[in-house]
Amino acid sequence: MLTADSDLLDDVLRASAAASVPVDVVPDPGAARRAWTDAPLVVVGDDTAAAVMELGLLRRPGVVLVGREPPGPGIWQRGLQIGAEDVAFLPEADEWLANRLADAAEGDIRSGALVCVVGGRGGAGASTLAAGLAVTGTRRGLSCLLVDADPLGGGLDLVLGYENTDGLRWPQLAESRGRISSAALHQALPTAPSRRGSRLPSLGAVPLPVISCDRTELLELPPDGMAAVLDAGVRGADLVVVDLPRCRSAAGEIALVRSTVTLVVVPAEVRATAAAGRVAELVATAAADVRVVVRGSGSSSLRGEIIAESLGLPLVGQMPSDPDIGADLDRGLPPARTGRGPLAELCHHLIGELVHRSRGAA
Repeated sequence: MLTADSDLLDDVLRASAAASVPVDVVPDPGAARRAWTDAPLVVVGDDTAAAVMELGLLRRPGVVLVGREPPGPGIWQRGLQIGAEDVAFLPEADEWLANRLADAAEGDIRSGALVCVVGGRGGAGASTLAAGLAVTGTRRGLSCLLVDADPLGGGLDLVLGYENTDGLRWPQLAESRGRISSAALHQALPTAPSRRGSRLPSLGAVPLPVISCDRTELLELPPDGMAAVLDAGVRGADLVVVDLPRCRSAAGEIALVRSTVTLVVVPAEVRATAAAGRVAELVATAAADVRVVVRGSGSSSLRGEIIAESLGLPLVGQMPSDPDIGADLDRGLPPARTGRGPLAELCHHLIGELVHRSRGAA
């Protein structure tokens, strides 16, 4: 931060405190030559902009010019002359500056894909598919985050065998607001099973953190908390997978609105297809891209293509029944952990089809 204006400095330090980011203050631009090139972000007070121009410092990315409301004359021209990417006016832009400081402190910011998974009926296998996608992505070397959005589902920590692993769960995250550090969030979550670890195949060098509901009295997830953790998740991970409940919820709609794609899992049954039609209608009110995954082979008259056509949604994959999955889940063994079998093959296909393609298009 380059400024000798005490009021402007107070504004910037307030924003840095909100972002939990330390700021080095240099009142004299002449003493900032080394920091000018090394710092991840340079905040120039308008009172020092003319001196910065006189020094002839090299143009660099990550320069912000800040002034106080109301803006003084010529500040936009000074911003152009020092090569500022943004011009902000304080205190009105306090929140924006806090976010900009936090981005700089976190370094290379990802923009991960967010995949929501919801069952077309109860017991459709949505939680299994959600966990399988996160496990498969981790095995492929992606940084992944698995989010449990169903307080009545029993907890995704059980699906992964994490139930005895220390780390934050939704009851401790429920009061989260605003911006959360993605690095701090990932470090605070359960990332590996604490029991039966020697019997689990390695998921690779990348840990798989999960935000799980637990077996307490938390019956509804807060939308502000969901927004905060999802925003942190996509900044710090390549893939965020959200396991949604079938009922409408404010937190669930937050996830649907942010989703890259939403998958509706439908067993190949007539009644399940009818139930999935209602679920798909609800999901489509918030999600921009909704697709179908059919579980089981069904009869010749109830193929996956027929089910998807009846729902008016594209079919993105079909998951044959696997009798071993239920037994593995009862033993606390994560789905798709070996990278083999029908579920793992489907998850590989979905990640290639949805995640990599969407990120390439972005």
